[in-house]
Amino acid sequence: MAMLAFTLFGSGWLEFYFKLRIFPRIKRAAISILPVSLFFLIWDAYAIKQGHWFFDREQILGIYGPFNIPLEEYLFFIIVPFAAIFTLEAVVTVKPHWRKKEFGE
Repeated sequence: MAMLAFTLFGSGWLEFYFKLRIFPRIKRAAISILPVSLFFLIWDAYAIKQGHWFFDREQILGIYGPFNIPLEEYLFFIIVPFAAIFTLEAVVTVKPHWRKKEFGE
């Protein structure tokens, strides 16, 4: 859980410092993050059920959601993509020519 907090705060400050305006566009971000997260959560559920994957009970909070997946795993699939978006948007804010070159904007 500490690593998820570190990831969130380690990149979350970029939203405010660079005025990225990702939070006002939260619906747009969610539309891109949620389908991929759902796919990987289904994959996790299958792997757990088959015994191919497990979570060390010593390193999780012990709060489980649907399909016996720990809370930390659900948060991982939300926090890490947002951290990536914060980082990418901050980089193209500092280097706007990268946005034009890579994204055609």
